[in-house]
Amino acid sequence: MTAELASIPIGVIVERRKSSSPWIDFVWRPVAVLSGEPDTPPWSPLSNDGDKTTFYAGGAEIKLYRTETTNYRDNLAAEAGLWVVLRPTGGEPPYALFTVTADPAEGEAFTEAGTDLVEQVPMPQSVRDIVAAFVAEHHVERVFYKQTRGERDAVARRMQKGTGRDDE
Repeated sequence: MTAELASIPIGVIVERRKSSSPWIDFVWRPVAVLSGEPDTPPWSPLSNDGDKTTFYAGGAEIKLYRTETTNYRDNLAAEAGLWVVLRPTGGEPPYALFTVTADPAEGEAFTEAGTDLVEQVPMPQSVRDIVAAFVAEHHVERVFYKQTRGERDAVARRMQKGTGRDDE
């Protein structure tokens, strides 16, 4: 993957709620992202009302790549938000903040592992403004070119010959 051109520091708020399930004690989920990284130690409790406790899970950076501007643009248009990925630790705290992304395709890809906790949270306006400015500066519209069957067959024949070259 290419190197990021910009990164946005953020902080993540996670909620722990008592579960009604007999198999687990608590349900964890990311609930918010803060613009900027506060000077608070990771996993500091922020509030507790008996059944629900919120924690500052820690800081992360949203990395922006020039090649992903179409995904960022679509995300902004849909007002989808950010994807927060927590990875199980097997200890205390039970999750580690793995990443936060503004790319919906990347966020969805993290759900495939099956062990990560992936939640979509609202994007703060200041982060939205930075992502929108990044898209405005770096987005290049790419024309979709659909090959004809003849073109696909010609490529396949060249690949079967092992050269992939046109001059044979």
